[in-house]
Amino acid sequence: MFIRNTEIRIIQGDITEIEAEAIVNAANNRLLMGGGAAGAIKKKGGKIIEDEAVKKGPIEIGAAISGPAGKLKAKYVIHAATMGMDFKTDEAKIRLASRSSLKEAERLKVSSIAFPALGCGVGGFPEIGSAKIMAQEIFRHLWFDCPGSHLKEITFVLFDKPAYAAFNKNVLSYLEYIIHKIQQGPFITVDIIIELPEGIVLIERSNPPYGWAIPGGFLDYNESLEDCAAREAKEETSLEVYDLKQMHTYSRPGRDPRFHTVTTVFTAKAKGEPQAGSDAANLKVVGPEDASKLNLAFDHKQVISDYLMVRKEYQMRRQS
Repeated sequence: MFIRNTEIRIIQGDITEIEAEAIVNAANNRLLMGGGAAGAIKKKGGKIIEDEAVKKGPIEIGAAISGPAGKLKAKYVIHAATMGMDFKTDEAKIRLASRSSLKEAERLKVSSIAFPALGCGVGGFPEIGSAKIMAQEIFRHLWFDCPGSHLKEITFVLFDKPAYAAFNKNVLSYLEYIIHKIQQGPFITVDIIIELPEGIVLIERSNPPYGWAIPGGFLDYNESLEDCAAREAKEETSLEVYDLKQMHTYSRPGRDPRFHTVTTVFTAKAKGEPQAGSDAANLKVVGPEDASKLNLAFDHKQVISDYLMVRKEYQMRRQS
């Protein structure tokens, strides 16, 4: 598939054999190339790859630098630090490493780059999650950050069949969904604070960005905000919402780490038994005062703080 003038490909193979101008090495921040894919790159391309990289290190986790590719078919190896020397990674580190790799490729003015599954080797990050995070960053780079990209080909190279299957299914379908259904943005979303007697409903996100969140999602074409709120609530919590009231609209760039989104937050009552739907990994009902103790995605800590203030003001008006 293509994003603007750049082809996105998924193949199963050995990244050390790829003829892309640049290949990405999922590195540690000291740029030492021990085992795994990094070790294979050094073994086939020569120790010069590690020696030249180490001269530029250590680097920040999430940053990327480039160096020679030695005896490899590529011209450059882009070393993207997905972890420190504790060999632990997470969503934010993979996202930054992907973004930094693409920026470095633009600086080098290469026309092709090959990525492995960042974070999925020594880091042990789930392949589906890595696929979607990297797809998000590629879309962001080509659509918003660098619409005149030098890159004409971005290839995901997966060594084994399970990794290839995860990326083949999740990268292309995810990008197709973003491009053809969500369009070019800024993206319009809704979030719903569902009020039950026991507290408010939160869902644990099954897609990156991970964490607990107020139920919500993207507005479909030809759909009202209210209809979207009702649909997303049903899909994620199995609840039928009613008495929808708009609370506030949040539009700050950066509130969503994926893209620029503008969300309208509703409050609502609900009927039914709350259960996590297909779009949620888990669900819980918590007192709104306790919600801030959770790992909340997006700017939902601020949203819930604002909700508590609005609720307090409403109670004070009723008492006066």
